[in-house]
Amino acid sequence: MALNLGQQITTPAQPNLGSPAPAYDQGFLATSFGGLNVYFNKITAVFATILGPRGSKYINAPYGAFQDGTDQTAANTTTAYAITFDTTDFSNGVTLSNSSRLNVSQAGLYNLQFSIQFKNTTNDGQDVDVWFRKNGTNIDKSNSRFHLSQRKSSGDPSHLIAALNFFVSLSANDYVEIMWRPTSTSVSIEHFAASSTPTRPAVPSVIATLTFVSNLSTETA
Repeated sequence: MALNLGQQITTPAQPNLGSPAPAYDQGFLATSFGGLNVYFNKITAVFATILGPRGSKYINAPYGAFQDGTDQTAANTTTAYAITFDTTDFSNGVTLSNSSRLNVSQAGLYNLQFSIQFKNTTNDGQDVDVWFRKNGTNIDKSNSRFHLSQRKSSGDPSHLIAALNFFVSLSANDYVEIMWRPTSTSVSIEHFAASSTPTRPAVPSVIATLTFVSNLSTETA
């Protein structure tokens, strides 16, 4: 049987069975059974649709996608800096606040992904640590260290895209931040404007997404 991929599903209305008479009433019983059969058939059809091929298209899960179109720098190498964003691309239950906080309205397990455009202008290789904080507190074992090669010349810095994903358990109204710290203040986060010959889109300095995975997380907060 061919799938109708354009179909929509609705919540079945509860049957109005009414109140039974004091004495046995075959007509009332038949009507009630008929209403229940229709109701349960509709429920079965809803589950079959959601759990069948491409059923996830009916599921409205929280998500957010954010980016930044500015350069970001570190004033020193002994301070942790929060990655900031200036653009919300998509938002459904995940919102941006304080330029760096990704807030969730629904508790659950989330997948946090990022890509960061780093630049190094020094004559030496440099490292950058990138990790996560939840509600202002570092998340244990969430750090990653990325290495940038030395610059190619005085006018040609080295570049690196740092990217990964991380699962984090969040309660309603929690927020997460992406933190960074370089080994040199000459390491920065860089954006690029749109280019020509050929025409190319702008390069955001940072892209991040926070996507709901499951409400069945077994990790303790």
